Amino acid sequence: MKLLVCISVVPDTTTKIKFKDGKELDTTGIQWIINPWDELALTRAIELKEQSGGKIEKVTVAHVGLKGSEPTIRKALAMGADDAIRIDAEPKDSYQVAAELANAIKDENFDLIFTGLESSDYNGLSVGAMLSEMLGIPSVASVSNVDFKDGKFVVKREIDGGYELLDVPTPLLITVQKGIAIEPRIPNMRGIMMAKRKPLKVVEAAGVEPLVEFVAFEEPKPKPPCKIVETAEELINLLHNEAKVI
Repeated sequence: MKLLVCISVVPDTTTKIKFKDGKELDTTGIQWIINPWDELALTRAIELKEQSGGKIEKVTVAHVGLKGSEPTIRKALAMGADDAIRIDAEPKDSYQVAAELANAIKDENFDLIFTGLESSDYNGLSVGAMLSEMLGIPSVASVSNVDFKDGKFVVKREIDGGYELLDVPTPLLITVQKGIAIEPRIPNMRGIMMAKRKPLKVVEAAGVEPLVEFVAFEEPKPKPPCKIVETAEELINLLHNEAKVI
């Protein structure tokens, strides 16, 4: 069996975000990382392979991005992925990313595909669902755990008031949320050295046109200074006359 984890590369959450003339992201000085949801998905995929007794042959990562994303992809290999695919295109929107991934992996016959619930930059929540439709395979969203038992995958999905366990045939795509793994796996020195020799296949882009055009970016307005009130009367007055919420 073969597993695939789709990863995106996003700015570190501590990075100060700047824009050029309000029209494009200024990438100067940005520290790029694996999207946190994808990193947890990769951790769980590696754990499943290790626990499968050899039934899961390999874990592959796939990413749509330019050459500058390769150091981050190598981190995924250092974590324990066996090989990687980079589709050579600049990601513009969710549809383009899903379509480029589908075109690159459609003949690879992966049994289980992981996508993160969302990316921490644009929070689109749509790549996984679109990718499953383009591949023509079933998908399960909001997965908080997946196990490999008796040669089958059993997924745990959160629902209102509880959760449900699903036994779904493969091939299958799951969109995972935090909880799929407790902590992301930290690469050790051996993993980092091995990552340099692991195959990273670069695939020519299919040339899919994005459906979304970003016209301008605008930073949020600064928050007003905090006010400290000492009496209920003063608080009520501010809520009524200034905030106008009562």
